[in-house]
Amino acid sequence: MRLLVLFLVIPLLEIWLLIHVGGYVGAAPTVALVVLTAVVGVTVIRLQGLSALTRANARMRAGEVPAQEMGEGLILALAGVLLLTPGFATDAVGFACLIPPLRRRLLAPWLRKLGRSQQWPPHSGPSESGRTLEGEYRRDDDERLDRDPDSRK
Repeated sequence: MRLLVLFLVIPLLEIWLLIHVGGYVGAAPTVALVVLTAVVGVTVIRLQGLSALTRANARMRAGEVPAQEMGEGLILALAGVLLLTPGFATDAVGFACLIPPLRRRLLAPWLRKLGRSQQWPPHSGPSESGRTLEGEYRRDDDERLDRDPDSRK
């Protein structure tokens, strides 16, 4: 039910804002503002997304789970969708998602719930039973290569 309300209220709010801003500054400047916010937003998202990816790689190399960076990546993806959606209300929320302290504050409850004690990769040690399985393997094409010396070329 909430999703239905969002799909009805958000477009109506955007249309209302576009009409009022267009009535105040004109149609062409309103369209230019919508396009400008999308271009600026995507540019900032690209920079911040690359930064989050670099931090995530560093944490994985250190053997840690990059939970915060993954969460920030999700929020940045949401910000991208909001900034590419025509309108001023979605742009305001999208630009708010680009503010790092606000992103961290939004992620804090999730990170507390997840816990920071996890290691990466999750199963890097021996199996839980402590047993090692041994076995042999054979490639079927090895026999053919041994019999036909011309096939090795």
